Amino acid sequence: MDFEKYFDKKSIKGRVQIAIAEETAQALRQFCEQEQEFAQAIEQSGKSFQDCLDAVAKNAGQSISDFKVYSKAVEFYFPGAKVNFQMRIDLIGDHAGDPGEADPKPKKITVSFNASRYLDF
Repeated sequence: MDFEKYFDKKSIKGRVQIAIAEETAQALRQFCEQEQEFAQAIEQSGKSFQDCLDAVAKNAGQSISDFKVYSKAVEFYFPGAKVNFQMRIDLIGDHAGDPGEADPKPKKITVSFNASRYLDF
């Protein structure tokens, strides 16, 4: 399947759909690259990207979080799927020390967005 053509954003209709199309397409393409089963689900769905965006935008109101967009997009292709979100935070970042100074060991923490009080959808 030609995923570039499938995720083409030029013909997308709808205010919310247009607003979320680019980032949603990018996320779904990355999911396809990482997991062949995901790519196969999209390919065999017989559904368009516009159909996916319409399902995501349904009842969105004035705004919708990225987390909800990605969750609803995945569920569009995998009904009943649950998406878990995790973020790794690099506490030092890309700041390099002075030349000749030993690079500080990266300090990273992982947090979850899956607490039901934060993601009630």
